[in-house]
Amino acid sequence: MIRSRSRSLGLSKGRRLLSSGPGLFGAIVIAVILLTATVSLFWTPFDPRATDVTARWLQPGWPHLLGTDLTGRDILSLIMAGARTTVVVAAGAGTVATLIGLALGALGALTARWIRETVAVLVDVLIAFPVLIIAMLISTVHGGSLWVVVWAVGIGFGVNVARVSRPELRRVQQSDFVLAGRASGLGPAQNLVQHLLPNIAPVFIVQLSWAMATAVLAEAGLSYLGFGASVVDPSWGILLADLQRYIQLHPLSVVWPGLAITITVLAFNLLGDAMRDATDPTLRSGRRAPHLPAAPPHPPEVTA
Repeated sequence: MIRSRSRSLGLSKGRRLLSSGPGLFGAIVIAVILLTATVSLFWTPFDPRATDVTARWLQPGWPHLLGTDLTGRDILSLIMAGARTTVVVAAGAGTVATLIGLALGALGALTARWIRETVAVLVDVLIAFPVLIIAMLISTVHGGSLWVVVWAVGIGFGVNVARVSRPELRRVQQSDFVLAGRASGLGPAQNLVQHLLPNIAPVFIVQLSWAMATAVLAEAGLSYLGFGASVVDPSWGILLADLQRYIQLHPLSVVWPGLAITITVLAFNLLGDAMRDATDPTLRSGRRAPHLPAAPPHPPEVTA
């Protein structure tokens, strides 16, 4: 009975998500990127690292659908291979931000007072440092790497997630159903999993989508500046940096990596907003406030 009810709730959330135009667009784009990254593991139209000086700066057409660059590399193959980097960075940064944000948020909301105050001060200090600056400093010490971007963005947005989730956890902790669960013998971990996390899911999902979108932008920006992925790793940021040097001679070639980055970031944000709306219990049809009839324009006359 409980399983069928949870399954029906999951299906209704999925239908609500896909019925939203922005949510459907974001889901399709993310699915295409995941499929492209998977396919590029074993097939691309051309070898992304193969150069051909006889095929320099070819215009879009057959067989190079998006054209070629200065060294004759196929731009479509480079973008397909760069999707792997995008998926790794987005998933890795999202995972790190989730773990750090939930850990700090739980410590700052569900522990003793002195621990909560210490966590609050720590979060306020860490949040003052921009994510890109942290990533550039770490890259300067340890060298450019995808994992530097993953950890820098994950830590930076993990602090943001903690700042948002901490007051939400405190608010939900004072709810009647949480107090009832505690009185019935549920431990802190059980209360956190069964009651607290589901009720902060809408806010948390939005923060997670922002973390993934920022990870894509951060990787592209850092790779563009030479602090991100190494030159042997396919990356949209490195491709954009290589092509923008010749933007006056071949402006169309710069459009493709820039468009890929823009659409991916937009898709993460739209999908996060749609998932928030689909999981927010206040937006479910059965829990909406009842519609009240409009007040009459004039008060009724009172007769003696």
